[in-house]
Amino acid sequence: MRIIIIGAGIGGTSIGIALKRQGHEVVIYDQMRENKPVGAALSLWSNGIKVLNWLGLTEEVATLGGQLETMAYREGLSGRTMCEFSLEPVTALTGQRSYPVARTDLQALLMETFGLDDIHLNSKMVGIEDDGTTVTASFADGSTDSADLLIGADGARSLTRAYVTTGTEEEGRERSYSGYTNFNGLIPANESIGPKDQWTTYVTEGKRAAVMPVAGDRFYFWFDIPQPDGLPYERGDMTPLREAFGHWAPGVQELLDTIDPDVSLNRVEIWDLDPVQHWVRGRVAILGDAAHNTAPDIGQGACSALEDSFVLATILATTTISVEDSLRRYEKLRAERAGDLVLRARKRGHETHAFDKAATDAWYESLEGADGVGIIRGIVGNIEGSPINLGPL
Repeated sequence: MRIIIIGAGIGGTSIGIALKRQGHEVVIYDQMRENKPVGAALSLWSNGIKVLNWLGLTEEVATLGGQLETMAYREGLSGRTMCEFSLEPVTALTGQRSYPVARTDLQALLMETFGLDDIHLNSKMVGIEDDGTTVTASFADGSTDSADLLIGADGARSLTRAYVTTGTEEEGRERSYSGYTNFNGLIPANESIGPKDQWTTYVTEGKRAAVMPVAGDRFYFWFDIPQPDGLPYERGDMTPLREAFGHWAPGVQELLDTIDPDVSLNRVEIWDLDPVQHWVRGRVAILGDAAHNTAPDIGQGACSALEDSFVLATILATTTISVEDSLRRYEKLRAERAGDLVLRARKRGHETHAFDKAATDAWYESLEGADGVGIIRGIVGNIEGSPINLGPL
């Protein structure tokens, strides 16, 4: 088949690689001008890594990944360690080490593996037509392209999702603000902030400041600030971070002092989308954030997109009634689990950001002296049920 993919992010490139390797003719279009994804890095838990292994990228991804051995929570004002524990049980239970990875590095790897000659940047899709045998995408420059199948991996504001949900109860569904803004970026690893092999998170006041290792002796850092959406902000301005965290522990002050806003500082308002049940329409399907835009609170956004790719590619390789039939099977296999992860992330964000102060205070109390068993149970619980596991863990 000839297949058009809209979106050259993690989901679009991973499904593109899989479908090319099955012998399909695949082309990707993306409206971005160059590889500049939103967000500095992401946590890839074992379910996401396993899909990348399945794509033949085991060694490459291990090279990009930070060596994450332990997790620790520290009290935000004093810097006192509340709990610290090994993440080895997650590896043992799931059969695969997890890696934090710089998003630009991973996306560059996936784009190069797919083939840069078949990726058309600066190409904004503006319309879709499906005549029952061919799908045609129209672009802002007046050009068109046609194929047997179109996959919309075009992100949170997906035009493909708008097309797929037309005429359903989900038509026009808008994203909702999660109640907090995230600042993130990359800095040189610095043990005054936290050990180089540890995910260290400072918590108090419904806010979080964290670092985790990525390749190149770097830390991925992030801060969460509960606040209204739409606040004015000038790119690179450190003032909101200084105001929110300037009274926190010495390790957090070291983190603030290490950031070079001209090199790496992103500000992202966190929004999500109520679970969507309609993922397909005729010969058109959605994938990744287009299908399940989620908050990052359980670290499963990219992993869920990779699961989509695994399932869709497997369905297309193993079912032969029709394109439409295969896509309906993909939707049936993915919508429930992906939607559940969206709701889990929303619930987690509500707990950690003091939207319910009693719940957040109870969470802080639970961290004091914790042995990590409950936290690991939560991490593995998000991985259980992944289609890449091919059965129970």
